[in-house]
Amino acid sequence: MLDVSDLTLHYGQSQILFGVSLAAPRGEVTAVMGTNGVGKTSLLKALAGRHPYSGGTITLEGAPLRHPTAYAAARAGIAYVPQGREIFPLLTVTENLETAFACLPRDARHIPDRIYELFPVLKEMEHRRGGDLSGGQQQQLAIARALVTRPKVLLLDEPTEGIQPNIIQQIGRVIERLREEGEMAIVLVEQFFDFAFGLADRFVAMSRGSVTLSEVKANVTRDDMLARVSI
Repeated sequence: MLDVSDLTLHYGQSQILFGVSLAAPRGEVTAVMGTNGVGKTSLLKALAGRHPYSGGTITLEGAPLRHPTAYAAARAGIAYVPQGREIFPLLTVTENLETAFACLPRDARHIPDRIYELFPVLKEMEHRRGGDLSGGQQQQLAIARALVTRPKVLLLDEPTEGIQPNIIQQIGRVIERLREEGEMAIVLVEQFFDFAFGLADRFVAMSRGSVTLSEVKANVTRDDMLARVSI
């Protein structure tokens, strides 16, 4: 589904990514792991068109994306749930979900019933302002907003950060269901090791902007993976 080859990225004169390559197949969770500051979020921003990359290629279903803008990446089928959620605090839950319509054709601009099946609390709070929701509810809203776009690739940046344990479990079940449906590739950046290790089908470990390991789960032990992503 998603193939990244030799991706490089700079912030001004500083190089952040050094020839990063990875594959994220449809129906699988690809966990990108590493300590803080190794380039995981920068990688997701490049994939989502949030930050221009300097070199390399991003290919979706065999078609090169050629340095997409955020809008073009979303139109192509890449949905991004950023660290910090970035929901609109003064808009209602429904209005937040509707902001995802911008990249959809007019005949697809509706909120699918499955969004509320995955996140029932959003139906209960559809008229509440986003800023009035708890952190866990806001995270569910951010993921739901991404799913409104019917993505081919779902990028999740630290979805458990600052979230209470019961909501973490709910988010984990949603990711498992999306994987089982087999309609999208899921790329998960996550510091909560047990959460990521339990969900992932394949791992990409990063250090100092480079990939140090890229393997399917069957070829990686828990202890080896933990050692690679620990300080």
